[in-house]
Amino acid sequence: MGKADLHIHTRVSDGMASVSQVLDYIEHRTDLDLVAITDHEDVRGGLEARELAAQRGYRFEVVPGAEITTMQGHLLALYIERTPPSFRGIEATLEAIHAQGGLAIAPHPMSWLTRSISARTLDRLAESDGQRLDAIELANPSPAALRTRARAASRNEAHWKLPVTGGSDAHHLPHVGTGWTLFAGSTAEHLREAIHSGTTQAHMRPYPSLRDVGISRVVAGLAWGYSATPRKMLRVRRR
Repeated sequence: MGKADLHIHTRVSDGMASVSQVLDYIEHRTDLDLVAITDHEDVRGGLEARELAAQRGYRFEVVPGAEITTMQGHLLALYIERTPPSFRGIEATLEAIHAQGGLAIAPHPMSWLTRSISARTLDRLAESDGQRLDAIELANPSPAALRTRARAASRNEAHWKLPVTGGSDAHHLPHVGTGWTLFAGSTAEHLREAIHSGTTQAHMRPYPSLRDVGISRVVAGLAWGYSATPRKMLRVRRR
């Protein structure tokens, strides 16, 4: 079984480590076969990570991605080459992701501590004849995701029937690999096939303690994180 962390942030958005530092940590401190770099509103970190991992001959593979803010909450876009527009309706964002061959995953579903897709929206998408989600993140050890995990898992099993994924939602290096997806095989294409067939498994373990991460780093990370999307929007407007 392959092991993938499908939700990692870098300094390109609100992570506290550079792309290079994140990749080096994954290579030497984890047993991951595959990772997705999912910076807010920006696929550049994922594209850089894929190129750098290939240049350095790392043992793991990188899937470029981004965490896109829709009008209904955050949406993970994987297997993309271009950043989809932000602050559009979720159906339009799904269409933009799928148009470039990407997969769309609902991260930290139903959480009220961060921008998340609500149960009502998930119900609507499940019943839609149009654009649909490809998977739902049910193993994310962040405080925001833990509060609603059980309810989301129950509703998914009963109503939404979406393939499940795990991702760390890492913003600090010690968080990387604390949430993961198990799948048959080991490559990015194997993962895509497993999501399509609904055979993935979602797992997680607790985040390291505040002392292990560093309280000052956590506080700085929160401040940096809250400004991530506004900073991206200002950069886009200046263009």
